[in-house]
Amino acid sequence: MASAAFEELVEDFEFLDDWEERYALVIELGKAMEPLAEALKVPATKVEGCASQVWLHPQITEGVFSFDGESDAMIVRGLVAVLRKLYNGLEVKAVLDVDAQAELARLGLQEHLSAQRSNGVRSMIERIRSVAAAG
Repeated sequence: MASAAFEELVEDFEFLDDWEERYALVIELGKAMEPLAEALKVPATKVEGCASQVWLHPQITEGVFSFDGESDAMIVRGLVAVLRKLYNGLEVKAVLDVDAQAELARLGLQEHLSAQRSNGVRSMIERIRSVAAAG
């Protein structure tokens, strides 16, 4: 139950033959994201459990979930962009219905991420889910 933007990303990934091309696309997605305002890079938005520094700034507007994010590592910034495609624009209650691990598996990312990166993705997903649950 992913967003339309994530479904488009899945289609893009299906056209890429190898991991290096997919890796490059993830990095490009991160580069295309607007930077997070420095004022939002505070302890309250920092995600613990990530090897690199990651900040997520979630918002709920009229029952619709979205978030902006940033990381100091290019691949992690790209993973933030992937998660934005997965979650942004969903109704808050739908965020909790998303099986993020299954959706990300459709991209073939899991088997190519280090254990630290995988833990970081899990930490980001937990933060997103906790905000949606409280919202």
